[in-house]
Amino acid sequence: MRFRNLGVGLALALGLTGLVATPAHAANIAANPGFESGLSGWTCGSTARTVTTPVHGGSAALEATPQGADYARCSQTVAVKPGSAYTLSGWVRGNYAFLGASGTGTTDTSTWAASPSAYTRVSTSFTTGPATTSVTIYVNGWYGQGAYYADDIALDGPPGDGGGGDTTPPSVPGGLTVGEPTSGSLRLSWSASTDDSGSIARYEVSRDGGAPVAVGNVTSYTAGGLAAATTYRFKVRACDAAGNCSAYGPEVAGTTSPGGGGGGGDLPERVMVGYLHASFANGSGYIRMRDVPDEWDIINLAFGEPTSVTSGDIRFRQCPAAECPNVESEAEFIAAIRDKQAAGKKVLISIGGQNGQVQLTTTAARDAFVRSVSAIIDKYGLDGLDIDFEGHSLYLDPGDTDFRNPTTPVIVNLIAALRTLKARYGEDFVLTMAPETFFVQLGYQFYGPGPNGTADRRSGSYLPVIHALRDDLTLLHVQDYNSGPIMGLDNAYHTMGTHDFHVAMTDMLLAGFPVAGGAAFPALRPDQVAIGLPAAPWAGNGFTTVAEVQKAFDCLAKGANCGPYRPRGTYPGLRGLMAWSVNWDSYNSREFSRAHRAYLDALP
Repeated sequence: MRFRNLGVGLALALGLTGLVATPAHAANIAANPGFESGLSGWTCGSTARTVTTPVHGGSAALEATPQGADYARCSQTVAVKPGSAYTLSGWVRGNYAFLGASGTGTTDTSTWAASPSAYTRVSTSFTTGPATTSVTIYVNGWYGQGAYYADDIALDGPPGDGGGGDTTPPSVPGGLTVGEPTSGSLRLSWSASTDDSGSIARYEVSRDGGAPVAVGNVTSYTAGGLAAATTYRFKVRACDAAGNCSAYGPEVAGTTSPGGGGGGGDLPERVMVGYLHASFANGSGYIRMRDVPDEWDIINLAFGEPTSVTSGDIRFRQCPAAECPNVESEAEFIAAIRDKQAAGKKVLISIGGQNGQVQLTTTAARDAFVRSVSAIIDKYGLDGLDIDFEGHSLYLDPGDTDFRNPTTPVIVNLIAALRTLKARYGEDFVLTMAPETFFVQLGYQFYGPGPNGTADRRSGSYLPVIHALRDDLTLLHVQDYNSGPIMGLDNAYHTMGTHDFHVAMTDMLLAGFPVAGGAAFPALRPDQVAIGLPAAPWAGNGFTTVAEVQKAFDCLAKGANCGPYRPRGTYPGLRGLMAWSVNWDSYNSREFSRAHRAYLDALP
């Protein structure tokens, strides 16, 4: 959060593409690639069908229509050779149409196009892992974007034998349970299957009879992106490395809880969030709590920091008098917090910052985090918690490439700790997060190991935490600064400091986006999202003028004043703005807070 230069290395990393040598053309090894035999060879949802127009080649093509949170995927498992190069290509048409491969044993891959009026060719490449004998290829659309079409799908590369001729499917998974409801998710678990070859490659989950979703070789799965107070039916099957899949087990139903949550229900429709330098001094000057201007609705105390990186023990102290000669007494500080709360403001403790690296590597650290953060909240009577983990606090272990089911301890323990705090303080508990773009939007390109295993394993590492807590999250305000260029949903790079950058980055949160490997990160509600900005030119790399910020908000909330990037929708409920920081804004004659408070208050 405090200014730092991520340097040339990130910009170079963002320019990398995962290049894979293109194999010599071979016979297409995909079954029924042009859908001339109906849907034979493909596993599809209920809306899929073959049509005679529009087609790209032959007499038929696939048409499928996403419904609700289902993006109408059609897939097939193809036998391949280990350690071999493949090119996957096809012709697609629609507002959004995706083509990809999963279970490659290396880096799963996908590509997409937006071509509503004509077929366009898309292509991607991959190399299979040393033990990979089958891959799943798929096409799908996107939430709420109408029908898509696909034709002439080609998987070019050497055919496999399915791993030595194995044709026996695994046993049917049993014991499916559906529970732990939230307003947007349900948790599934089941018993492990067995296979003659001893190799379960993945389990596949089907919801309401739709196309299966491959969830990996795990026996639990969180189905997200669901509607509140709605009943869903699930069934599970197992597939082995040779591409044989069992029958589905019995279907089990579960119901999501009613909507709500997120805390901070008495906050205004448009909010401004500001960080207050409460524990340290810099060139912006110290501001007493009582002197924080009224424009700020949420005041984040910066920072609570750990006693050591892995202890989980968080401490907060007011700025020492030697650094901040005008610091108030603790009693005055607490009294001023009460006055702000009486005026309708929320005061939170922010954990982390640039220098406060927190790694909850053990359950002991998790429990220490809960105890120590609770002690801070209780001592000062705070309204909630802001997570501002930066640096190496969050990362993904090799192979942890499904944000819906994380296994990395620092991720799992943080999610558990935040859920415990939410349960302890109840529905009014305010939970916010301030990740950098590196940890969120970069997941669009790199997730987990990244392209060919080369990317920083922190890329997109906030995604499991955001997804797991989306029903408890009051606000996500990604730091749209201190970043290199980032690719938007238009597959073009956008650079800090312009309204176009903020529109592209925020649109990804509000429209949802695929991440590397083919999974789709579901959209957040507009009321959960604020745009994170430096409050002054000295506050961060990527300062954006008042005019450019308001152009971005106009584009997102009203569909007006847009630049080259056109968002996927209009979001009148976009919640507001976050700034680093209250101190830097005051140092800059309060330009940020005064101009943007007036702008937000004037919005319908």
